[in-house]
Amino acid sequence: MMNTKHTDAGSVRDPREPGHEGEVLGVDVLDTSEAEARAEAILREHDTAARYRLDSELGPWRIAVFVVALALTGFQVWTALAGSRPTLIQGAVHVGGAMGLIFMLYPLHKSLSLKETTTRGRYLIALVVDTVLALAAMGCSAYIVFGYGHLNSLDVQLFGYTALDTTVALVGILLILEGTRRCVGLPIVVIAIIALLYWWLGKYSPFLSHAGSTWENVVQQTFFTSRAVFGTPIQVSSTFVFLFLVFGVVLVKTDIGGYFNELAFRLTGRYTGGPAKAAVVASALQGTVTGSSVANTVASGSFTIPMMKKVGFKPTFAAATEATASTGGQIMPPIMGAAVFIMAEYTAMPYSTIILVAIIPAFLYFAGVMVAVHFEAKRHGIAGIPANQLPTWMFLLKRLDLLLPLAVIITLLMSGRTPANSAIWGIVVALVISFFRKHTRLDLRGFIDVLESGARVALPVIAACATAGIVAGVVTSTGLGGRLSGGIVDGAGVIVKAIGLIDDVNDVDQFGVKFALVLVFTMLACIVLGMGLPTTANYVVTASVAAPILIMEFDVPVLAAHLFVFYFGLLADITPPVCLAAFAASGIAKSNPLRSGVTALRVALAGFIVPFVFVVEPALIFQGSASVGQFAVTFVTVAVGMVAIAAGSAGYFFACNSLVETIVLLVAGIALVFPNIVVSIVGIVLVVALAALQIARRRTADPAAPAA
Repeated sequence: MMNTKHTDAGSVRDPREPGHEGEVLGVDVLDTSEAEARAEAILREHDTAARYRLDSELGPWRIAVFVVALALTGFQVWTALAGSRPTLIQGAVHVGGAMGLIFMLYPLHKSLSLKETTTRGRYLIALVVDTVLALAAMGCSAYIVFGYGHLNSLDVQLFGYTALDTTVALVGILLILEGTRRCVGLPIVVIAIIALLYWWLGKYSPFLSHAGSTWENVVQQTFFTSRAVFGTPIQVSSTFVFLFLVFGVVLVKTDIGGYFNELAFRLTGRYTGGPAKAAVVASALQGTVTGSSVANTVASGSFTIPMMKKVGFKPTFAAATEATASTGGQIMPPIMGAAVFIMAEYTAMPYSTIILVAIIPAFLYFAGVMVAVHFEAKRHGIAGIPANQLPTWMFLLKRLDLLLPLAVIITLLMSGRTPANSAIWGIVVALVISFFRKHTRLDLRGFIDVLESGARVALPVIAACATAGIVAGVVTSTGLGGRLSGGIVDGAGVIVKAIGLIDDVNDVDQFGVKFALVLVFTMLACIVLGMGLPTTANYVVTASVAAPILIMEFDVPVLAAHLFVFYFGLLADITPPVCLAAFAASGIAKSNPLRSGVTALRVALAGFIVPFVFVVEPALIFQGSASVGQFAVTFVTVAVGMVAIAAGSAGYFFACNSLVETIVLLVAGIALVFPNIVVSIVGIVLVVALAALQIARRRTADPAAPAA
């Protein structure tokens, strides 16, 4: 949702000296400017959205950026209060303003940054060219705003668009794709280009072919209708997602990130492996206000990773823990990386229903990570932090007001208020709270800076939504979703028959083997599609391409299917070889990036099970014909199964595992999450028996040792 960072204000401070900047928890606090510079460098290296021109590099263009950003934010606030404009006009102003800012802020290539170029002249030429592109992008959107009557006229319906219309549409699409490449990255642009070519040249496609279309029709329908560029993602982004981004900026200004860190350490810091557990809790809390796995990793990890290393965790494991927890922050209600608002539109379900349902799988994901951290710490004998080095509850209670804006947002949304109205009130409350403390108090200049920053942090989201909308539009216009669903299902049946599991493909369904294979294929597709994509674009692409497979072919409840693809799209951030969050964390931990990614997979292993469970057993998220009894049984067996899997992957349960014990734990864990009560009972028996065996062995070795 936004890229933010915090400095030493976000570190855990000695409660006896709230302003103390000396030694904190036994770790020397780095100079603020040095810490900021390091975090900024890591973020710019691994997050495309952070590679913008700095204010010092813009020179006289700084005024233009300020004016356009302020105008864009002003338009969004005005329409939130007075009512949205027609879909195309609202979207055109939203996208046009964003693209103008993107071309002024994001260079063609990072080598054209003033600090890295050899001549100032080369830099100025690039900036002038980008200004022309910015004006062209805004001009294409202005063409829609001022030509709205013509574009929706009877003449167009009878005789079609003019040559000028088509030219403007083509230029507008190309500029959107280029702007997206600059601030989001190449992967989503490549997907969009392939999608457009598929729409145009579908009859020549070697697989999933269709009748195709003319290139003129493709660009016209993509740019002048509400089915592609200005489809659901941009409609949602232009009405209330933008406001939630501004809300996040104001929260950062109030130092809520620092409060989250302090609260996390108070809750978990003194227990076994305390700093790692605090990292998990802090990242979960950070995820409620940020929408980028990489930004979350850098914001939390710049403090938690050195703390984990200090108490004895290996750099690779410290990086993996932070990356896994920060990625999970995107599935945390109430914001869920802003994708939850698009999910509400796609699934036609109330926002309040989605966040209530999403609480259970999010809890299980973080519980799985927490358990993995616990067993790792026990295996290596890593203790917690002395209680006298942690913030006191009184210290935290004095700053409890920082959570009030979040409470207001959630309360209003749950009471039925619109997201836009809830966001406005959340911003107002957050601004009021900022006046309570001198270091967060906003003067007029500070208030204007917040409005400008709101526009800046929204740029990657807007670009991603516009380009992802192109992909969604192609899927709808060509019927690709249905063709892809049929192809994957048929392919799964053929594979099962080919390896000799079942003789007749038609008998595959009754054994559930085809369904299992389709789930695995869908998971892999989501991970591949999600590599390198921000949260919102990630969800739009996976929901458009992969979710229909589960819904149309296997009658999976709509919300379960959408959460399934959402989870696995996000988990691409910790899945090698891309694993951007793990790479960013390794930069802080100074560990091997690929090894950190592989370790992150191990830490998140139990969490990978959760989406499969709520698809096979929708009772876990109260979908289908779920009852309280079904939910309770499913929840307990899944929770115990995740503990067993985490213990097996960590090599420690109540004592260090032998190879056989590790295998037994993994088998028992899988049995517990298997949707069959008899199989689950077998899993429970194995877990209890192994626990008793290890406790007895441990007591024999050390009679004074505790049972847990």
